[in-house]
Amino acid sequence: MSQSSPPPSGPPVDNPYAGQPGQQAAPPQPGFPQQGAPQPGFPMAPTAPAAPVRNNLVLGLAAAVGAAVVAAGIYGVIIGATKHEIGYAAVGVGFLIGIAAGRVGGRNPILPVVSAVLSLGAVYLGQLVGEAMIGAKETAFTFNELFFDHFDVIQEAWKAEADPLTFLFFAIAAYVAFTSARKAGQ
Repeated sequence: MSQSSPPPSGPPVDNPYAGQPGQQAAPPQPGFPQQGAPQPGFPMAPTAPAAPVRNNLVLGLAAAVGAAVVAAGIYGVIIGATKHEIGYAAVGVGFLIGIAAGRVGGRNPILPVVSAVLSLGAVYLGQLVGEAMIGAKETAFTFNELFFDHFDVIQEAWKAEADPLTFLFFAIAAYVAFTSARKAGQ
């Protein structure tokens, strides 16, 4: 009996697509382009997958309300410390509320509108906090007594000091909140 010997073969070729180094490359398949062969058409860069669309109304509303309360407090402290209404701070209030709503809530079309309304309320509340702080410095009452027990006096003082510029900054703050919520939600 004669035994047959295996056919002579050359050194193994490394195939990047084979499971183990040293395995032979598969023969080319007709109709499939080979690696390194020029491809017909235009070369295209790989695209990143689309970011998931955020559309969470409840979280966006909660973030906007939280930002409105914080921004109103900070704005009121600024007014109370400087004894002046600072319009750019009102714009910052609107921006903060809009960014919070858009980043957390996403593309929901209700969020920009709610952000604009909340910015109006936050600017008003901040101005009332500022009035109460100024009143507490000038009278024998504390801030808490003025703000919680004599709120009507604070509102009357605000009405007496409100001018057209006050309402202009209300409008600008609402506009900034609306646009920043739309842009942040994209």
